[in-house]
Amino acid sequence: MQDVVLALLVKEPSHGYDLRGRLLAALGPLGETLNAGQVYVTLARLEKAGLVVQEREDASARGPRRKVYALSGAGRERVAEWLAEPAGPKADVAEFHLKLVAAAESGMAEPLALVEARRRELRRSLAEAQHAVLTHGTDCEPGLLLEGVALRLQADLCWLEACERTWATLTPYRKDGGNG
Repeated sequence: MQDVVLALLVKEPSHGYDLRGRLLAALGPLGETLNAGQVYVTLARLEKAGLVVQEREDASARGPRRKVYALSGAGRERVAEWLAEPAGPKADVAEFHLKLVAAAESGMAEPLALVEARRRELRRSLAEAQHAVLTHGTDCEPGLLLEGVALRLQADLCWLEACERTWATLTPYRKDGGNG
């Protein structure tokens, strides 16, 4: 979650309440388990690590003063590194989805390029799994597991097709981080 929070701060400084709202909007019903305290703990850790700085405190007529955080230079570098990192073989769908949202919102990476890179990773893993299935067969315990791995990879590839369709229709990627 730290990398996502950092990426959401690329566009503009924010307070924890706003960041939580943006995460909830991105996750939909899956975000209902996101505790507001998680965002604040994450911001405190990021500040301690020197990746964000408290820019100011905003007074609210309806509630407590809110600390507004901004990205530091090191934080911006970390976002660029994270967006360039491969998702890895056990990437969670929600985690990758948040990476796409963060890429689009930050303007530091093109979501469709991330989808294509992930597709290449999955195809390579699928080819390896299918080769292993052919070698071991499916009529044994290891073969059954390998078949399950291959089916999961195929499902992830289908989901990436849906991601590609959706992101192709959204606001085009802009290097300046703008929305239109």
